[in-house]
Amino acid sequence: MHKKHALIFVTITVFIDTVGFGIIVPILPQFLVLVGQVSLSEASALSGYLIFSYAITNFLFAPLLGNLSDAYGRKRLLVLSLCVYGGSYLLSGFATALWMLFLGRLLTGITSATYAIANALIADVSTPEDKAQNFGLLGVAFGLGFIVGPALGGIIGAWDIRAPFFIAAGLAFINTLYGLLFFRETLAPENRRPFDISRASPWGSLAQLGKYPLLIGLIFAVFLNNIGHHIWPSNWNFYTIEKFAWTPLDVGFSMAFVGVMSVIVQGWLLRIVIPKFGPVRCAYFGVTATVAAFVGVATAGSSAALYFWCGVSALGGLAGPSVNSILSNQVPADSQGELQGIMASMSSIAMIVGPLLLTQTFTYFTSASAPIYLPGSAFWVSALLTLCALGIFYQQIRRLPNPAG
Repeated sequence: MHKKHALIFVTITVFIDTVGFGIIVPILPQFLVLVGQVSLSEASALSGYLIFSYAITNFLFAPLLGNLSDAYGRKRLLVLSLCVYGGSYLLSGFATALWMLFLGRLLTGITSATYAIANALIADVSTPEDKAQNFGLLGVAFGLGFIVGPALGGIIGAWDIRAPFFIAAGLAFINTLYGLLFFRETLAPENRRPFDISRASPWGSLAQLGKYPLLIGLIFAVFLNNIGHHIWPSNWNFYTIEKFAWTPLDVGFSMAFVGVMSVIVQGWLLRIVIPKFGPVRCAYFGVTATVAAFVGVATAGSSAALYFWCGVSALGGLAGPSVNSILSNQVPADSQGELQGIMASMSSIAMIVGPLLLTQTFTYFTSASAPIYLPGSAFWVSALLTLCALGIFYQQIRRLPNPAG
């Protein structure tokens, strides 16, 4: 029962985080125009700065929260973060000036670093045999949140533009109460270690991981893979509108399809193939499917082909939980939070680099000055980065003494 409540709580936490992010996407342009008194074009630039501020704070605070959870336990950090998370959305909902909106986004970036603690909690309550499948629960939560969030935001935002922020805040406070009442600590006192501020920065955590030199290469491969994955939120809508003249409704349906496929892969297929084939083979297959999907989308000639390759890309969801399981099995119990903290920070760096690199690539190769018109250029870049990640995965995983734990 203790393990069940822990898995339910952390799954709901990630789901609410994802819904909270997705729920404001449909209304954000109009909200920025209202609060900032700017044009839609200027609001687009402000949206980019909001993403940057979110990614920077997530990068800086993920290792701190991960290390604090290694020292003081998962529960108090998760519950406190959820409470602050709810407060940040309340602040954004009441915003009458841009500084209030940016402050709310900074706080959201800090508390969304709970993904690091969530992954550490999964490691606490999992055996080596079921660790990858349990990590897959977070993928299910993310996929469901990716379906529910934007749809809910569009419906509620049509009624009141500020209401989605208050809904996101309410969900966070409800989960805070659930955590206080039902969630029990998962990190045993004997598995804790004293808090060391020198290990609580992104650079300090990376230096500590120098004790496991083979993991550095794997983490860099995950970083490249994550950069490639930012093609979906940053370029998918531009690419489909440019090449296939899709409407926003078409884009929305395709995003919902991707979310559904992700839930199927990580909620059902993952639990079948991981025990049967192991995390190493599933990691190879998932990254290979991602490369194929990027190339397929870049060369697709119809909407039907795009949907097919979106389905293939969902199979790439096998890689994340598998690699996370492999990495987790290489570090002791008292360093799980530290490991997940640095992983979350690397994900944040990818969030900074990926959208900038991929949007600029698309802009250049669809401009009048481009040597060749290539609207799928950003997908080719993502395919190349992910292929490099696959090569590093292969070289590093085969050198681990016991990757499956």
